[in-house]
Amino acid sequence: MILPKFIVRRSHGRQYIPDLDAVCLTEKFRGRPELTEPSDDEQRAALTRAAAICPTQAIAAAPFTLDLGRCLFCGECARIAPRAIRFTNDYRIGSPTREGLCLAPGMDRVPFDPAAVREQIVTTFGRALKLRQVSAGGDASVEMELNATGNVNFDFGRYGVEFTASPRHADGVVLTGPVTANMAEALDICYDAVAEPKLLIVCGSEACSGGLYAASRAVDRSFFERRHVDLWLPGAPTHPMTFIDGIRTLLRKKQR
Repeated sequence: MILPKFIVRRSHGRQYIPDLDAVCLTEKFRGRPELTEPSDDEQRAALTRAAAICPTQAIAAAPFTLDLGRCLFCGECARIAPRAIRFTNDYRIGSPTREGLCLAPGMDRVPFDPAAVREQIVTTFGRALKLRQVSAGGDASVEMELNATGNVNFDFGRYGVEFTASPRHADGVVLTGPVTANMAEALDICYDAVAEPKLLIVCGSEACSGGLYAASRAVDRSFFERRHVDLWLPGAPTHPMTFIDGIRTLLRKKQR
């Protein structure tokens, strides 16, 4: 009776990804955008229209820049101004600085400055990293993607990176959501409960900038005025491979 079970298992194929550092996502995935400076008035007008409809004001037409920390990856800008904006399938879009998420024409990657990473992070958490995730008013989309990093496909735990149920068992906090006023105090309590040294990772465009809710009176982002963020991971939601690549690069396990 066990032979049919082996046959079914084999028919499933290989579920896990053998090498998380060599993943290529489908061409349909919207990752890092490529920007091209408009070459004529028609293209400039299209770019101006694209910037005007962006719900989070992620695009500036003059000078031409795109802030990944605000971007919802909806693709409307690329539809209106296809010669100026084209989304690639590059998921490697994390940065140790908020400024690193601002792209300009000619940039073929999101820069990751190793000098911006605290040396203590590499020496302390290079072999194992336990994280406590806090949803500060998120819509659960980023949380679902973070949960997927530990499933049978990605199995990020094989590299010693896992989520824990208590901040007292964690080495750092992964923050999602725009940080609502109702969650501001709870976020502070959770972060303070993590023992030093610790790190802070921000996941999702809502967490990076407030997203659609940045101007809402229900949002309180004063937390960022008192805390140092070690890794910014944009996305709406953040793809599991964006999270995995960001962590691996932060810990110097790979190079961008």
